[in-house]
Amino acid sequence: MSIGMKRGTVYLEDHRSEWETAAAQTIRIIKSVLQNDAADVQHVGSTSIKTIPAKPIIDIAVGVSDYEAVLMKKDALEAENIIFRFDERPEQLLFVMGDFENDTRTHHIHVVKYGSAEWENYLNFRDHLNANIAAAEKYAALKRTLAKTYPNDRVAYTEGKSELIAELLDEARRWRSEAAN
Repeated sequence: MSIGMKRGTVYLEDHRSEWETAAAQTIRIIKSVLQNDAADVQHVGSTSIKTIPAKPIIDIAVGVSDYEAVLMKKDALEAENIIFRFDERPEQLLFVMGDFENDTRTHHIHVVKYGSAEWENYLNFRDHLNANIAAAEKYAALKRTLAKTYPNDRVAYTEGKSELIAELLDEARRWRSEAAN
């Protein structure tokens, strides 16, 4: 299974069904630990978009109403190798999984307020790019260029995507709104 990347590095792989399997397994674990404290748990990020390459790191969004309830279960999450990294409230809590001795990450778990702009952005972006091949290819082309340009600078890679991501999020919100009407 091709999951995991050394922190700070960047390379892309074509979509793999193993990513979906790994995400589903992690979602089951998160739901079993958080139970009713998680309103919803979703596979998001590039590994959830079937037509584009991605860094082989699984992104999971966890929608909650109470950050404190999640933090009270931090030890139970850590027993499942889901390690707390930082608290950016009100935006999110970040947990990670991986091989910490080798500084490799396999999962980023973003705990956000359920129904918040952050929650909606994760879902809208994923769903829009899965439904809109042209938008997905535009994003994929930029990702490929940035990965070649910044193979050892994940910050520059991420910053290089920010303008297009903002544009695609605007498209995704309009797309979601039109679909709802």
